[in-house]
Amino acid sequence: MKKAAVGLLSLALLASCVSKKKYVALEDNLSQTQSALTKTQVEKEELETKMAKIEARVDAYNEKINSLKDINDQQLTTVDDVAVMSNNTKEKMRKTLQNVDPAKLAGASTLQDSMNLAVSYNLKKSISDDNEDVEVSIDKTVVMINISDELLFNTASYRVSQKADKILGKLAEVIKSEPSMEVMVEGHTDSRTISTPLFTDNWDLSVKRATSIVRKLQEDFNVNPKQLIAAGRSSYLPLVENDSKENMAKNRRTKIVILPNLDKFFALLDTESL
Repeated sequence: MKKAAVGLLSLALLASCVSKKKYVALEDNLSQTQSALTKTQVEKEELETKMAKIEARVDAYNEKINSLKDINDQQLTTVDDVAVMSNNTKEKMRKTLQNVDPAKLAGASTLQDSMNLAVSYNLKKSISDDNEDVEVSIDKTVVMINISDELLFNTASYRVSQKADKILGKLAEVIKSEPSMEVMVEGHTDSRTISTPLFTDNWDLSVKRATSIVRKLQEDFNVNPKQLIAAGRSSYLPLVENDSKENMAKNRRTKIVILPNLDKFFALLDTESL
């Protein structure tokens, strides 16, 4: 009986010892696992930090590359002593010049000449569809548009005809595209004298034609009157000698003088901007 009791006690002690060893082992294993997990977490955070630094460097390099590209596109070339032109603008100019009359292009001896031809071509195309009664010329960055009176007025009249609406509407779009533009409308006559109840002389006629165009641009096409100037030049600045009907017709004209800032002048190279 005593032997049986001792045996049972021994088994109980043995079982107790085994369970404690397993517990200690499991506890060690848990501790090691937690330690490994902590180490892995630290390594993960270190890798994420390194990756963030690498991504930041890549972004910085890409920004530098894009910046260098922009600088290259915007590098400026002096146009005579008047202004500077970016590479982007020069590229637009080259594309436009492909459409210019070769005879006119052959006469362009400087970059300024080429730029003026390109601007003139785009501007004329935008307002008149190559109408022969409209001529565009440029001196430096001053744009001059000569429009035959046949497109604007009836003979010996200062009232603007309805057929002028199309070209004046397009001209208004150009003017309104840049509020800093100043536009002078000049009336010109031929050399024949005039004296009627409406007009004292050619000075009177030329001024009234200019003010009629200015009013039309303001009232019908919503051009800001602060941008407009009306002037009359009578017969004293003819394009050609007044020695034939054809030449006198050329001299009877309205001249639109546009004084854009340089940025807007370069923008005229881009037909999409008009």
